[in-house]
Amino acid sequence: MNAPLLLDLSHTSHTRARTGVQRVSRSLWRELGSTAVAVTHDPYEDAWRQLDEWEKDNLLSTETSSGRGAKWPILPMLRGRFRRLSGRPDPLAAFAGYGGLVVPEIFSADVGAALPAIFAASGGPRIAIFHDAIALQFPEFTPRSTVTRFPSYLQELLRFDGVAAVSEASRSALLSYWKWLGVSKTPEVTAVTLGIDPAPTPTAVQTGPVPIVLCVATIEGRKNHMALLEACEMLWSTGTVFQLRLVGLANSETGSEAISRISALRASGRNIRYNGALSDMDLETAYAECTLTVYPSFSEGFGLPVAESLSRGKPCACRMDGALGEIARAGGCKDIGSAAASEIASAIAGLLASPSELAELGSAASGRRFKTWPQYASELRQWMGTVNILS
Repeated sequence: MNAPLLLDLSHTSHTRARTGVQRVSRSLWRELGSTAVAVTHDPYEDAWRQLDEWEKDNLLSTETSSGRGAKWPILPMLRGRFRRLSGRPDPLAAFAGYGGLVVPEIFSADVGAALPAIFAASGGPRIAIFHDAIALQFPEFTPRSTVTRFPSYLQELLRFDGVAAVSEASRSALLSYWKWLGVSKTPEVTAVTLGIDPAPTPTAVQTGPVPIVLCVATIEGRKNHMALLEACEMLWSTGTVFQLRLVGLANSETGSEAISRISALRASGRNIRYNGALSDMDLETAYAECTLTVYPSFSEGFGLPVAESLSRGKPCACRMDGALGEIARAGGCKDIGSAAASEIASAIAGLLASPSELAELGSAASGRRFKTWPQYASELRQWMGTVNILS
């Protein structure tokens, strides 16, 4: 596979949010480098095209936005409409001869409808990255629009030649759904586990007067912040001294209850720090300052914050099943069982009360070695070379 790939970044190139999917997409773009050409489906031009400079600037930015939605300036919108109305040459002709297509995003219905056109124009295997089936597994904690859209998205994945799931758990969930539907012919599905950004410097366990418990996760229903907040209130009310630091964008639909609870606890004098999303540099500082991390999520496709915590030598209290278990079982983590508030409280209290256990888990975490993004990109590209193109 010597020809460059096409890399669909239709959403990520129009937002500076740094959720898990956006981080995967940006990291893959960075590591594929000159071996891939980033493209977008322009809804105003109603066509596929290569990214403009302002879209590349979004990918390169180290800052983060206050929302995850796509944003288009007025000028590109007008330019796209002009191109559509001016009888421009077929832009898909420029994509002939490329060595395949990678779609790392959970694509929208509009992008899904446009995929057959770029499939026909590009050569080589057409690959999607599959993150998780949480919209099916926990619809009560998922935005309604996502739950409505998700079955169609899973059907559209059947058009691809191959699907690279981010974990064995995600691979199993996707294949189980297709089996339940009675699908007899599916693309090849493999698990290519994600890479992470390595810690810039070793970060030892924090030794300040007030321990910091850090949670890096989007504030949304499935991340289980309500149970985490209840657990912390249990501990504060019995005199346990620590600060809870929360990092992540808030989902307006499924995270509003947690945001209200955070405000109420802060107003009552509880030691909570919440600054929303952070830049890469500020996030590194948060990891360096914390004593331990907690990740109370019910379910994950991979669990980047857990891997990042461990790679920085920070113990993590999290569940030990599913995709999280794939990361956690090799050491450095404390089990929170089903992630009920009492179980989360017990895990945090146990670690704060036992410097020896904290140090033991920190040592185990520091000894872990995780795949890097360059290794992930290389592994994905190698697997693509083995995928058969479906008729």
